[in-house]
Amino acid sequence: MEVLRTVLTVVFILISIGLTVIVLMQEGKSAGLGTISGAADTYWGKNKGRSKEGMLVKLTRVLVILFLVIAAVLNIGSF
Repeated sequence: MEVLRTVLTVVFILISIGLTVIVLMQEGKSAGLGTISGAADTYWGKNKGRSKEGMLVKLTRVLVILFLVIAAVLNIGSF
């Protein structure tokens, strides 16, 4: 049982580092003056899910869910 806890802790740390890196790689949500001139209606603006930014958002969601699940499992084991 202690080996499983150690493995989960290592995975938890790796997810934490990965989550930090992915969040820092994302662009800010402020569009600035680009929305005034209509630059937000480009191909990448309409298909955000297929772009690099959309992929980062999806990956962030998956890592957050894994982070919360592993945190709960590690916390339950400490009782």
